[in-house]
Amino acid sequence: MKKILFTSIFILITNLTFSQTENPKCKVVVNTFEKNYNTNNFETIFSMFSNNLKTAIPLDKATSFLTNLKTQAGNITNREFVKYKNGTYASYKTTFERVVLVLNISIDDNSKINGLFVKPFVEEVNSGNVINNLSSKDNLITKKQSKIIFTNSKSFPNQTQIAIAIINNGKVSYFGTKRNNDTISISNNHKSTFEIGSITKVFTSTLLSEFITNKKIKLNDNINDYLNLSFKNKTKISFKDLANHTSGLPRLPSNIDLAKVNPENPYKEYKEKELEEYLTNHIELSNKGKYQYSNLGVGLMGFALSKIENTTYKSLLEDKIFSKYEMQNSTVDINNVKGKLVAGINNEGNEAPNWEFSILAGAGGILSTIEDLSKFVIAQFNPSNKALKLTRQKTFQINDNMDIGLGWHLLKSQSKNIWYWHNGGTGGYSSSMAIDTKSKNGIIILSNVSAYNQDMENIDKLCFGLMKTL
Repeated sequence: MKKILFTSIFILITNLTFSQTENPKCKVVVNTFEKNYNTNNFETIFSMFSNNLKTAIPLDKATSFLTNLKTQAGNITNREFVKYKNGTYASYKTTFERVVLVLNISIDDNSKINGLFVKPFVEEVNSGNVINNLSSKDNLITKKQSKIIFTNSKSFPNQTQIAIAIINNGKVSYFGTKRNNDTISISNNHKSTFEIGSITKVFTSTLLSEFITNKKIKLNDNINDYLNLSFKNKTKISFKDLANHTSGLPRLPSNIDLAKVNPENPYKEYKEKELEEYLTNHIELSNKGKYQYSNLGVGLMGFALSKIENTTYKSLLEDKIFSKYEMQNSTVDINNVKGKLVAGINNEGNEAPNWEFSILAGAGGILSTIEDLSKFVIAQFNPSNKALKLTRQKTFQINDNMDIGLGWHLLKSQSKNIWYWHNGGTGGYSSSMAIDTKSKNGIIILSNVSAYNQDMENIDKLCFGLMKTL
């Protein structure tokens, strides 16, 4: 099956409960959605959105998403209701002209769409006969933690590895798992290397904070003043806006043709020449001043910081972060991986090639271990570390439950302490990291679960579930 690289929209508002037969109202809505999608009536689809979804996903963003999906996948040719997931949204196995995807839609009491999520389709792994061989007899984890780990990992494919760092009151312990056929067992993988995906953004923002605390730049400075480039329409973008995703930049630059890139390594050929060409000829901002997650934005920030120092992003990380926190097994160059590299697993459960982020490495290019990441987390508990403290300061309110600092997302937890969180995903890996600096607790999870796996959200569920046990 040809793989498709796309950006999904996912906003879930309701908490409705359905049986496992297709709700008639939902069927009508999805039929109408399919008809208008196939005839390119994207404004009509937008009119089907709830008011909350229209606010969160404006017309231009919704149209861009649907156009992108149409370019890559083609028209819908068949649709099969599968089930309701989490008691909220209807999940459909949807055959497009060029790929089979999962189309998830939720509706409110007025039959308006308040959730829309598209991702690759994979047959579900039979988790009913999986054997739990995660012993807690050595007191590495509690019985409750063992159950949480097993519950959230039993649906992942054969050869899945999950590496977990549990930081309790500043003390670190490690726990790892590996699935062999139908058995999930303990694995000693805390020194093994994984792609960390977008957790990289926290490190890029930490570089920014180092520059600020060393008075090389100011947070509200425009990157334009540090790049020898003429931005299209003299567009101005600040470092702060790049770090907290309010710049108005899209998720990816418009001169990446997602229909033509190698989906197994989509960023490899996007280099400095292409980025500069985008900035001078194509850059356009939408919803500036609002939260709009952007790989491009943080990748651009990493590029700008390297230009200021007249060096590479790789060298910046090594000189200012990896050496400082003794992260000896972290790198952005796969050729420099010192220890065992865990092979990624793709959407079909087969070994996946590693991603090379090239000029956008600041968005997701780091490979690391939970041992190294633990050192970085422990450093967050030092109140005298001004650079790290700055990254955790609120710069923008996303919604009632989440703010954002510089890189870190700030979650308002049940304990009333702030949880500083970020996750990541690539073609062969998923990750999640959450810390509580007041209690000095944290959970770090690295895995070779594909970001395109239909249950990849279980990595975040595992992270938050374990945090609640501390």
